Amino acid sequence: MIFDFLFALKRKKVFALVGESGSGKSFHAKFVAQRYNIELIIDDGLLIRDNRILAGHSAKKEHNFMAAVKVALFDEKSHRDEVARRLLNEKYKRILLLGTSEKMTNKIAARLQLPPPSKIVKIEDIATQEEIEKAIRTRRIEGKHVIPVPSIEVKRSYPNIFYDAIRIFKRRKTTGTVPSGIGLVPTLHEKSVVRPVYSKHGKVIISEAALIQLVTHCIDEYNKEIKIKKILVKDAEMGYRLVITIDVPYGTQLGGMHEMQQFVIDNIERYTGILIEEVNIIIDKITENN
Repeated sequence: MIFDFLFALKRKKVFALVGESGSGKSFHAKFVAQRYNIELIIDDGLLIRDNRILAGHSAKKEHNFMAAVKVALFDEKSHRDEVARRLLNEKYKRILLLGTSEKMTNKIAARLQLPPPSKIVKIEDIATQEEIEKAIRTRRIEGKHVIPVPSIEVKRSYPNIFYDAIRIFKRRKTTGTVPSGIGLVPTLHEKSVVRPVYSKHGKVIISEAALIQLVTHCIDEYNKEIKIKKILVKDAEMGYRLVITIDVPYGTQLGGMHEMQQFVIDNIERYTGILIEEVNIIIDKITENN
C-alpha cells in the first residue's frame, strides 16, 4: 500500500508560480496551467480544479494579514489534512503551487505531502514589468485580490468579500490538423476580484525590536551557553530574513547550528504567523569554558 502511494507520488509533477505579493500570480495562474497542461492549482489555501474549489479555505477571508499567511502556508493541521486527503482522491498528473518564494512553495508541497516543485515559473517570465507594477498598485491602493475561479463559485463560498468579476478571452493554439487559416481558438477565463477584510485595515507588522527579542528568547531556550553578538533583520517579500552573529563555547557541535536555525524559524512562525524566509548564522568566536 505504501509502495503504491510512493509510486503514484513520483509520477506527479509539481510546478511553482513564484512572485512578489500582489504581482499578479492568481491572475496569471490559469494561463500557466493551460500552457503546461496542469490540472490542479493551489492558491492561498484553496485547491482548485478548472472552475471549482475542491477543498481548503481561502486566506483572503481572514481578518488579519498574519492569519492569512498561516492559511496560505497550510499551518493548521485540519486544513492541510483536508486538502491532502482530497489530493489523494483526485486523478491528476500535474499541479501548480502559487507562492511568494521558492521556499514558500517548497513548504506548501511538504505540508501537502507532495514532491518539491520540479519547475519554477517566475511571474517576470509571463508578465511584463508594466503589468506587474499595475497589479502591485491595485493591491496596495485598492486592496483588491484575485481568486482564479468564476464569480458564481466565490459568491457561494465567500459572499462577504466578493467585489467583482473579470472575464478575459485568451487565444490558444489548437492541436492536430486544422483547416488553413484556423489555428487559434478563443477561450474564456473568468476570475473573481475580492477585497479581504484585512486589506481594509492594512497589514499587521512586527517591529524590528520585537523580532530581535523573539529571536533572543528562542536561542536562549535552545542553548543558554550561546552568546548573541548581533541580530540583523532584513525585510523580505512576505516576511523577514535574519542574520545572527554568535559566540559558541568550545566543544559545541557546529552541526547543531542547522537545528538551531530550524528551531528559530519554527517557533517564530508558529507563534506569530510571520514568515521567516531565511536565517543565516555567523559564528564569530569559539570561547573557552570557564
